[in-house]
Amino acid sequence: MKTLILLLTLIAGPLSAQPSDSLRIRSIYDEALARGQAYEWLRYLSKQIGPRLSGSAGAQKAVDWTKQLMEQQGFDRVFLQEVMVPHWVRGAKEEAYFRIGKQKTAVPIAALGGSVATAPKGVEAPVVEVKTFQELRELGAEKVKGKIVFFNRPMDPTRLNTFEAYGGAVEQRANGATEAARLGAVGAIVRSMTTAQDDNPHTGAMRYGTGVPLIPTAAISTNGADLLSKSLKENPNLTFFFRQDCESLPDARSYNVVGEIRGSEKPEEIIVVGGHLDSWDLGEGAHDDGAGCMQAVEVLRIMKTLGIRPKRTIRAVMFMNEENGLRGGIGYADYARKNNEKHLAAVESDNGGFTPRGFGIVGTPEQRAKAMRWKELLAPYGLHDIGPGGGGADIGPLAQSGTVLFGFKPDSQRYFDYHHTGIDRFEAVNPRELALGAASMAALVYLIDTYGL
Repeated sequence: MKTLILLLTLIAGPLSAQPSDSLRIRSIYDEALARGQAYEWLRYLSKQIGPRLSGSAGAQKAVDWTKQLMEQQGFDRVFLQEVMVPHWVRGAKEEAYFRIGKQKTAVPIAALGGSVATAPKGVEAPVVEVKTFQELRELGAEKVKGKIVFFNRPMDPTRLNTFEAYGGAVEQRANGATEAARLGAVGAIVRSMTTAQDDNPHTGAMRYGTGVPLIPTAAISTNGADLLSKSLKENPNLTFFFRQDCESLPDARSYNVVGEIRGSEKPEEIIVVGGHLDSWDLGEGAHDDGAGCMQAVEVLRIMKTLGIRPKRTIRAVMFMNEENGLRGGIGYADYARKNNEKHLAAVESDNGGFTPRGFGIVGTPEQRAKAMRWKELLAPYGLHDIGPGGGGADIGPLAQSGTVLFGFKPDSQRYFDYHHTGIDRFEAVNPRELALGAASMAALVYLIDTYGL
């Protein structure tokens, strides 16, 4: 009977919605597209502040500026929530080449976040190429000891959802150094996490397992990976050299930046909308995740500008340290728990500022069914992909307290061209796509606030 009721509810469509909802949502999109501010805010964040790796001066500048920005919008409350974050620094630009006899061929690399440095003069050793951890283990210590392991499994280009392709390859980056070190390797090189063929190495977080030697590890560009693989087949005795000067410093004090519009009827119920303020250090962090942060602030601005006085408290959160520790997301969930706050829902934008496609929902079947009744209202704006799915890394810890999670889903085809690279810059973001994303999030927040979950 329960299943039948849910099915009938879905077929019936937005029974609780009113004709005025369509007009309100249209006004939200009109405001974002005609008078939106997110793009110019993103310009400042990207160009005037730039890279914002946790613990860096850039991250602190972003905290100060974003707090000031939300205060200037006249939100009811703006505050900082302290978190202690990892502080890893890249140091001098990396150098890498492979050597065949006296010939050296340079290849682009980038140290992975959290990696140790090489010796000051670098490390040079023979190379073993693998595509899986199982393949590496089958080689055994005898064939791996003293060598550099080259992890060269590409993201699956046949996956229509590139995040699925990413998920199928990223453990090489996260755990490759640990797996290689267990067998006595002196370094690890990982194919960049992208389907693009280019010379841009993609950094990202890695971690060391307990009780294994800490060996240096870096990402190599896809063009570089293909050239190295081809050369290895022709010259199995070639050697690979790389040098990097990165290090981990003591944890640093930083902050989540929070702004809110207080609810008029149920202020104790909170709806969060947010993104992560930190970024990797190679580019400007425009798509990842300056776009999501500015969209979140834009949601509140739109509501305030249109005179929408929400029933529930709407809170924009700029999370710190998503990239290499998730301290902001965990710290925010702890803050909410300690203050006995009730978070009804949380919406996260961390998939780039591309054309909106929908929302993934994490919640009970009943909660998902209620949200899916709004598809008819959102479909005219291209939001067709609404249903079960991921929420987001930073809002994930809120699920333990029963919060319904919504992950904003833009088109994914171009995201991993820019992800964690030096070309993730403001110029890569389209202003109209960014505005459509902000409007989509604002429309969803309006419906959650109006009808609850």
